[in-house]
Amino acid sequence: MTLEQLRIFIAVAERGHLTQAAESLSLTPSAVSAALRSLEHRYDVKLFDRVGRGIALTESGRLFLTHAQETIRSATVAEQVLTDLSGAARGRIRLRASQTIASYWLPRPLVRFRQQFPGIEVVLGVGNTQTVADDVVEGQADVGLVEGEVDQPSLDRQQFGADQLIVVVAPGHRWASARDLRVSDLMQGEWVSREAGSGTRSVFEAFLEKHGMTPSALDIIMTFPSNEAILSAVADSDFAAAVSTFAAAPALASGSLVRVPIAVAERAFSVLTHRERFRTRAVSALIAELTGIRPGP
Repeated sequence: MTLEQLRIFIAVAERGHLTQAAESLSLTPSAVSAALRSLEHRYDVKLFDRVGRGIALTESGRLFLTHAQETIRSATVAEQVLTDLSGAARGRIRLRASQTIASYWLPRPLVRFRQQFPGIEVVLGVGNTQTVADDVVEGQADVGLVEGEVDQPSLDRQQFGADQLIVVVAPGHRWASARDLRVSDLMQGEWVSREAGSGTRSVFEAFLEKHGMTPSALDIIMTFPSNEAILSAVADSDFAAAVSTFAAAPALASGSLVRVPIAVAERAFSVLTHRERFRTRAVSALIAELTGIRPGP
């Protein structure tokens, strides 16, 4: 059994499609099919059922998948250790970031990092705070960047910045010209919100609870997985939304949205790493760039 066979098996298992897996690996479908047949014949076990044009894991395949993924993760760590021992400023970092950070804060620091370390490849994935934390816990990401609270004992958390959460409405909304709005008044409005698990939503719910409100009583009309969709929905409706100042800045500047005079909360941006996994020099260099702290000799 080779690592290449394991990578091919995992790619097919995760996609459920041989051709798509072949494209992701830059291989021909026939090469992928041959590698799977060799693996099955060598150990006399059926890993996949061929269903029409699709392919599905058997029970044996599902059991093997977890071990195959762990083996590849271990091999990746071993490669990272050797890269570090060579002293070369190269490698690959799997970075996950929550949407607000990825869209509005991260691009410039990543450009600076790439210019300083051209031999280090950064592969960025975007999710919400919960999915980013889960990816770091499960070893799918080396570094996570979030703006919400994370309760994971296995993760180290380091603050590197902050933003302000605000409430926005369209100019014609009854709250747009309000001057003495109270937190309790927010419960009388209709809302557009990010999905459960997002940092924006969790911080806003914590703000309501702090002021004696019940978040579940909030009248949420729609949920969206992106800040852009939320801002568009609010601009064309009588709904309100809690969003980052980073996300709302262009709409506020153009006048398509108005900020409601209630200070919601400042929230910290945090770097997440797994406390029990090996941290490469490349990862340490990226964290140093993000936090502004340069490592010593």
